[in-house]
Amino acid sequence: MRQILHIDMDAFFAAVEQKRNPDLAGKPVVIGGRGDPRERGAVSTASYEARNYGIHSAMPLRAAFRLCPQAVFLAVDYELYARVSAIIKAILRDFTPLVEDAGLDEAYLDITGVEPAPEQLATKIKQRIRERTGLSCSIGIAPNKLLAKICSDLDKPDGLTVLTEAELKNRIWPLPVRSLPGIGPVTAERLVPMGVTTIRQLARLPLADLVKEFGPAHGELLYLSSRGVDRRPVVTHREPKSHSRERTFQHDIGDPETLASVIATLAIEVADDLRKDGCGGTTVALKVRFSNFETHTREKTLDQPTDSSDLIRQAAFDCLRRVAFSKKVRLIGIRVGGLEKPRFQ
Repeated sequence: MRQILHIDMDAFFAAVEQKRNPDLAGKPVVIGGRGDPRERGAVSTASYEARNYGIHSAMPLRAAFRLCPQAVFLAVDYELYARVSAIIKAILRDFTPLVEDAGLDEAYLDITGVEPAPEQLATKIKQRIRERTGLSCSIGIAPNKLLAKICSDLDKPDGLTVLTEAELKNRIWPLPVRSLPGIGPVTAERLVPMGVTTIRQLARLPLADLVKEFGPAHGELLYLSSRGVDRRPVVTHREPKSHSRERTFQHDIGDPETLASVIATLAIEVADDLRKDGCGGTTVALKVRFSNFETHTREKTLDQPTDSSDLIRQAAFDCLRRVAFSKKVRLIGIRVGGLEKPRFQ
């Protein structure tokens, strides 16, 4: 039987900041944007002390400030978090080469047949990470990635949960349906009229009912996930499907020259990302979000892959001409997809 380990660092960004500045230990810390709760931006991570006030990831910084004005608000320091993440990922690869990087603060490990026993292995991983970084993590071990991820969230922070297939009905089915990875508030709300608030209730629904409500792909995914079925392997290397950059304005923008300048800057940044990855892209997409959060996306397909900032900028401007501007702009972004290697000039 497969044994998959999912590791999730506890409140990672906030924990790194508390480690860097011990005076922050025990205080509500909120990481997001430029660290100013008066500006636009979203919470990236909140310490557990801040979460006690109802603050959570993706919440607007202004809302977080209203909930806890005494919290310490800090800017996101991706370079620092990436350095600490690299240390953690190196530790994981000391135990097995089958490591799937799932983000700065999480990863999957295929530990099938790896010694020592799963629980002992997880304990050693937790100890090694704490010794090297001073940080805690939560680990879930189960027969597949889906269940392992659920388990890593069951006993936070600093948790360790091991699940067998026989325990699915007793330990997983009673959980709220939102505990299933991939089920957000919209899907959960659509399930309520179907009598579903727990995973057990979802597992009892016929496949036909889910397909009728959510379509073939999503319906089947819900059907299988609720039954703990997940055949995805641990992928040690994944090629990016696209590169993107975007900018959220602190004040809504209506000036065309400002928008053009930002688009040109984003084109340079995306082109740099493409060159670093050694690839070119054939599809350029422009995303425009207006002041009322209405979002429009326009795409242009190029004749051949490119990593040229000039060509990306020109394509983005072509897309811009196809957007009707009736309101000021809150966010603008560029994405280049259809990536190919080797790098094209």
